[in-house]
Amino acid sequence: MNERLTSLLKRYDELTLLIQDPSLVKNQNRYRDVMKEHSHLSEIARLNAAIEELEKQAAQTKTLVQEEKDQEMKELAKEELKELESKLAAERDKLKFLLIPKDPLDEKNIIMEIRAGTGGEEAALFASDLYRMYSRFAETKGWKFEIMNSSETELGGIKEIVFSISGNNVYENLRYESGVHRVQRVPETEASGRIHTSAVTVAVLPEADETEIDIKQEDLRIDVMRAGGPGGQCVNTTDSAVRITHLPTGLTVHCQDEKSQIKNKAKAMRILRARIYEFEEAKASALRAQERKSQVGSGDRSQRIRTYNFPQNRLTDHRINITLYKLDLIMQGDTAELFDALKLSAKEEFLQSDAGTEAAAS
Repeated sequence: MNERLTSLLKRYDELTLLIQDPSLVKNQNRYRDVMKEHSHLSEIARLNAAIEELEKQAAQTKTLVQEEKDQEMKELAKEELKELESKLAAERDKLKFLLIPKDPLDEKNIIMEIRAGTGGEEAALFASDLYRMYSRFAETKGWKFEIMNSSETELGGIKEIVFSISGNNVYENLRYESGVHRVQRVPETEASGRIHTSAVTVAVLPEADETEIDIKQEDLRIDVMRAGGPGGQCVNTTDSAVRITHLPTGLTVHCQDEKSQIKNKAKAMRILRARIYEFEEAKASALRAQERKSQVGSGDRSQRIRTYNFPQNRLTDHRINITLYKLDLIMQGDTAELFDALKLSAKEEFLQSDAGTEAAAS
């Protein structure tokens, strides 16, 4: 940990000199990367300086406690030392988390897929509610989102929806949403008032650039067909819907939301690229984690991760054992507390693992 801190502080000093070089702005891409890295390291440098100052104050106060003859002054010094040590512990914990190497995927945009599972129409209605929750959270973060493909029910539910979200650190905030979301509530169509349990699956895919995933044309089978489903002038009138199958992996993507076959094909390729990227990442992660399975970030779509209990206004995340009694607010997009708790838990788990100890020391 100390070696990594020393290395990062040295790098911070190097970047501080570099950003003073007028020629840096001539290369906008490099300038942006340097400024982003400098901003992150400046937070580490600031926190480290604050810790050193607190350590200095604590040492002076400790000496005062040991040498002070006046009992009243001694007690005051003891109280001050206690406060300083508490602040010091909190700041050291913050620094510890900042020293965790950033996952390069964290800054990526995502493609999110939501599908109704068990529960029929009620599951489809809840899938619609989840989409609304994520889109409203995206709005609070200033992110952009775009529907890529969707299939609705006659009652306004969603059988399946695929959409992209782009912005700052999107994957970092939403990466732990993959899995089964269980809902317990009285459906609007239930006359007897019985509570039903339904399920919706969510998948979060980091969006890959074309340079990251090379898809050969000969590995694709592309089928065009007429769009199906309710609404839309293009439905059943033109061959605008596109289905692309990636033969080596067997992955299939279907897009029909656009009236243009070309636009549907472009969206389908984005989704396919993200799915192949996730497929390759999952294989690499499985190799890295043969001896240890992450409680928070496994990304297993069959894993039940959360329960939404509407009668009790309660949300429970089963991976980190957190329960929040503000489900009404969460469904309106007030999810920051939940997402922050998941990120914190993942970092704590990383630090406790052998892999985390080795990485932090490197």
